[in-house]
Amino acid sequence: MQVKTMRLEAEDAKLIYQETAGLAIITIHRPQLKNALTANMWDQLAKVALRVLDNPKNKVLLIRGSGENFTAGSDIKEFNSISLEKAEEAFIHMERTISTIENLPIPTIGVINGPAMGAGLELALACDIRIGSEKAKMGIPVGKLGITLNNKFAKRLVDLVGPSATKDFVFTGRMYKAEEAFKAGMLNYLVAEKDLTRFSIRMGKLVAGMSPASLLAVKNSVKECVDSVPAIWEGSTPFVDQTDFAEGVRAFVEKRQPNFAPRQR
Repeated sequence: MQVKTMRLEAEDAKLIYQETAGLAIITIHRPQLKNALTANMWDQLAKVALRVLDNPKNKVLLIRGSGENFTAGSDIKEFNSISLEKAEEAFIHMERTISTIENLPIPTIGVINGPAMGAGLELALACDIRIGSEKAKMGIPVGKLGITLNNKFAKRLVDLVGPSATKDFVFTGRMYKAEEAFKAGMLNYLVAEKDLTRFSIRMGKLVAGMSPASLLAVKNSVKECVDSVPAIWEGSTPFVDQTDFAEGVRAFVEKRQPNFAPRQR
């Protein structure tokens, strides 16, 4: 197995890249912050994902988090030290990375052994198949942060769970536990944690043995069938609300409930 590690801001923040038997594996490793990704990590993740295509032997990409987390999404604490404009730019980079992975011309499998939250949920939903253990949790608690979902972001949820459940996720900040996520179609497979790695590798090899032409064709055909939303996310609804986002991030850092001001309609 070939292993490449991309070290990022600190020794404990890195992306681990492996290649073995037709599979490429990216592991997000930042355990002290639930594998949350900084803006730089999102950019690096896109570069690593595209690097998978440099080796024609790679037939399938697996994305996972280290330990008992997939990823908590973007690093909210980072936003407390930058301007709203920089925060908006960071979210745009995040969406570009997720779309890059979503549009790769090879199958992608998300391996979820813990929470996949916020942008981490979106990253999981961008994968073609998701395999979870009983420790998987999936949610998008953006309502506490003043983060706004534009059509591109919301569509991934709507495609799987429907409009009402998507709004329920944001309105209430609820999470689906593993069994709920499986029943809702957010997880394709639910296996015991002790079997997760072995099962995921086996599934990856199974998919890798299929016709590359068939795999690419079904990815493109399915996208055409369900992609009724134009790619207008950038420049339409922003990710950062000019008022609520600042209060939401401060409340997160200060570990308190946010105090959002009433809004005129």
